[in-house]
Amino acid sequence: MAHSWRTASHEPAGIAPDPATTREAVVQVYVARAWGWRGYFGVHTWIAVKPTGASEFTRYEVIGWRRFRNQPVLSISQGPPDARWFGSMPEIIADIRGQGVDEIIGRIDMVAKDYAYMDDYQVWPGPNSNTFTAYVARAIPELKVDLPPTAIGKDYLPGNALFARSPSGTGVQVSVFGLLGLMVGAEEGLEVNLLGLTFGIDPMDLAIKLPMIGRLSATES
Repeated sequence: MAHSWRTASHEPAGIAPDPATTREAVVQVYVARAWGWRGYFGVHTWIAVKPTGASEFTRYEVIGWRRFRNQPVLSISQGPPDARWFGSMPEIIADIRGQGVDEIIGRIDMVAKDYAYMDDYQVWPGPNSNTFTAYVARAIPELKVDLPPTAIGKDYLPGNALFARSPSGTGVQVSVFGLLGLMVGAEEGLEVNLLGLTFGIDPMDLAIKLPMIGRLSATES
């Protein structure tokens, strides 16, 4: 890991499809460990899209430092979808392609631009980058995003709502300011949120979910 965020790598990880040879529409959701001490506890997530025939990807993500420049925290940019996050290797947690995906990309753009916290960012308990990704995922259930337990902020519900569908769209959750909650979903399994930390079990994948560590699955090598 680089000793400074200024020198940390943003090189592509080589796990995204090449737009030059991939004509079909693509939507992917990425996750990578956060920079510095935050990486011990949590991750940064973002959404990348490529319409049919497009020559590059568009990234949608919330970046906290933008507010210090009097900019909306939502960043919409073109570039490698799988760029390392300040040296941290990204992982793809959702990937949909082909017919019908162009329509989904249009909906993602509209939902992202309607994000409820354009001028607000808090590392804990939210709203943060994971709050944004969960916000979009709830509106686009086709993504079926199962955000990792290390995605602190995913349970911070916009408008101080107490109830919502789970980010994957396959279940429901109750959350009190992102600090205390319960989630049940076909994709997520059962999750308990205590002070923003997630503990859970996913019976479908024989997995447990733990703070800091993440997801431990008996079906994954």
